[in-house]
Amino acid sequence: MADNRLGDGRRLSVIDVAEPGATAPADQADTAPRAGAQDTATADAARQGTAQPDTGKADTAKPQAPKAEAGDRPANKADATPGPGKPAPGKPADKKPADKKPGPGPANKGEGGEPPRKKPAKQAETVQVIEVAPVAQPAVMRKRHWGLALVFVLMVVAPLTAAGWYLEFRSEDQYASIVGFTVRKEEGTSATELLTPLLGGLGGGGGSSDSDVLYEFIQSQSLVSRIDERVDLVGHYSVPYDKDPIFALNPDATIEDLTNYWSRVVQLSYDSATGLMELRVLAFEAEQARTIARAIVEESQALINDLNATARSDTLRYAQDDLADAESRLRDAREALVLFRTRTQIVDPETYGRGQESLINVLQQQLAQALIDYDLLLQGAGGTDPRVAQAQSRIDAIRARIDEERESSVVSEDYPRLLAEYESLAVDREFAEESYRAARAALDSARADVTRQTRYLAAYIEPTLPQSAEYPRRLVLMGLAALFLFLSWAIVSLVYYSIRDSR
Repeated sequence: MADNRLGDGRRLSVIDVAEPGATAPADQADTAPRAGAQDTATADAARQGTAQPDTGKADTAKPQAPKAEAGDRPANKADATPGPGKPAPGKPADKKPADKKPGPGPANKGEGGEPPRKKPAKQAETVQVIEVAPVAQPAVMRKRHWGLALVFVLMVVAPLTAAGWYLEFRSEDQYASIVGFTVRKEEGTSATELLTPLLGGLGGGGGSSDSDVLYEFIQSQSLVSRIDERVDLVGHYSVPYDKDPIFALNPDATIEDLTNYWSRVVQLSYDSATGLMELRVLAFEAEQARTIARAIVEESQALINDLNATARSDTLRYAQDDLADAESRLRDAREALVLFRTRTQIVDPETYGRGQESLINVLQQQLAQALIDYDLLLQGAGGTDPRVAQAQSRIDAIRARIDEERESSVVSEDYPRLLAEYESLAVDREFAEESYRAARAALDSARADVTRQTRYLAAYIEPTLPQSAEYPRRLVLMGLAALFLFLSWAIVSLVYYSIRDSR
């Protein structure tokens, strides 16, 4: 065994294991061959120490070296010290054979002056000892472990087993009938819709609002009562109550209990964007499920018809009221205009005023021409000519006529007021006439809408007849129950250990 120290202070233990049956060479006592073999072993050990450094202490675990054979000598310190021709510790040595021929000398020559043949040195085998940690003791079930397992059985295994037994042997099969429908509105625009702005938006909303009303109606107590009267819901859903009290209805259930149970057996999905509704009705018999689904569709159609009838009657009534108001306003406007004409004795003040102005203008022109003739006559005949007197008489007559026309006509300071009053009465009459015509058209359209159905229930999926029972979904219920029970047990365990560790 060679105990060498590397350059970083670590000790490398090398055990030389000789092959069985091997004998030492006759000249093993020589210094040079022994030094060469030690150098080779030191180089091999240095390479192994570089590849696998000993991280522990050098003296921690030393293997016991086998007894040295006769003729073996311990390595000298001088041999471990690097020198000329020897590799330094910790560095890989040059690969040189250990049986290299030494230089000439008296000790190395045999008979005939030839060096003796030497067997190659055996390479040392390195054994590395690794310290192993002590093996942990086997786990032992303690009291708290048994308690935790007992709680798991009580909280998870037992309830889950009971639920599985009930679902498998006690729960009654249920059949699902599916129906899909939507509220459709008649295509096209009626005269009533065209006149809606004039009628103040009367006549109800669109199909979307009707779908919302229908969605609430299907879940209401009113529909449950109507369906119960038609198909006896309590009698059907309470038949398997003795065997399946969880999924069946109590025979003594009130209308409130039946309404709550209705939400369990009638599953309604509604898409507000498209207005489509899909209904899934559960029953203990396939034919009964389809019967209930048909009854729901019929009651929904009756509701839509009632909404249509109410909307039509309201539209007709409001149109009649609007027509009566329009007639009253038109009558009042015409009476006011008649009173104005009677009081002023003028049918149309604007037209009459223009005629009076035209007449006065003509008289003014005649007066101007008479004055011109009078001036010319004075210049030519003198003041004693009888024609001058006639011209003066004509001028006076024209002036008198103009004064009379002005006094008897409306062309005075009251004319603007009379004209404004007349225009106001004329506008009122025109507006009353337009309102009357619109109200009359609305009434005619409302009467035409009474004879047709503007909204109706369109079923895009007729009530189906199920062939196999889909409910209750036992695997889904078992999975949900297992998840819930396991989470409950885990929470209880964590709370217990947190309280235990805090003490």
